Amino acid sequence: MTLFERVHLPSFAGTTEWLNSEPLGTAELRCHVVLVNFWTLTCINWLRQEPYVRAWSQAYRNDGLIVIGVHTPEFSFEHEINLVRQATKERAIDYPVAVDNDYAIWSAFANHYWPALYFIDADGIIRDDHFGEGRYEQSERVIQRLLGIGRELVSVEALGVEAEADWDHLETPETYLGYARSQQFASPNGAAFDERHGYKLPERLPLNHWALAGEWTIGREKVVLDQAGGSIAYRFHARDAHLVLSTGSLEPIRFRMLLDGEAPGPSGGVDVDRDGNGVLRDGRLYQLVREHEAVRERTLEVTFLEPGAEAYAFTFG
Repeated sequence: MTLFERVHLPSFAGTTEWLNSEPLGTAELRCHVVLVNFWTLTCINWLRQEPYVRAWSQAYRNDGLIVIGVHTPEFSFEHEINLVRQATKERAIDYPVAVDNDYAIWSAFANHYWPALYFIDADGIIRDDHFGEGRYEQSERVIQRLLGIGRELVSVEALGVEAEADWDHLETPETYLGYARSQQFASPNGAAFDERHGYKLPERLPLNHWALAGEWTIGREKVVLDQAGGSIAYRFHARDAHLVLSTGSLEPIRFRMLLDGEAPGPSGGVDVDRDGNGVLRDGRLYQLVREHEAVRERTLEVTFLEPGAEAYAFTFG
């Protein structure tokens, strides 16, 4: 447990907008135990943590717990309030959400991570924190201790994209595609920054490397497809593969994902069918692969049938 020197809960005064609640301040939170959860809608680590936060909110609200989700965007498109509203609805979040588009709350907490949990007692003092996934039993015990209760822990069943990662077989790290944080780019002749350029896939894609094919612009935080028919390929070792996508147009963008050159069949993720077909409509994380058989080294290739697709990062589980 983190030891704090009577650090008080910072103000939420810089909140851009509140969802599921009127604005909450010191008066509204007085005498309540508060759990603050920093998240951003495309973060796979938060998506896998959220079933627990949701369950704690429902299980302990009548005991005096108030959960506040703070949505602080990582990527530029995550500032769009309608996307935050949509993510809140899709994840069945019914507790208050503070939209932190200006990073005011993030800065007030001196926070650096998605997801992050801060546990505040009824006197408004931060008593514990936790960054990243895991530690669920201990975190729930902290909540119970601050509430002054003791009972069986909640039962959580995480499904779909929220399911816990297959940590024993996860050998591929999160990979950003924009040049500010990009690594392991494998298209021949390297990358051209901030300009339209033609790319090809290499004859062989090494493990944990990615490449482009077709006409793309590689920007600071994303790669953008300039001409229909362009592809992104990645060689990975994991049960799940996800890609954070957005669209620069109002029209949906069709895509097809292949695994080792073939339709994924039962190994397709929730955002593709058995033939690998999917549609990019909203900015979010798209699950492309959930391995049906034994986890092994595989190559996924996503081809977009219209221009305008924006790709930000691969994540795995």
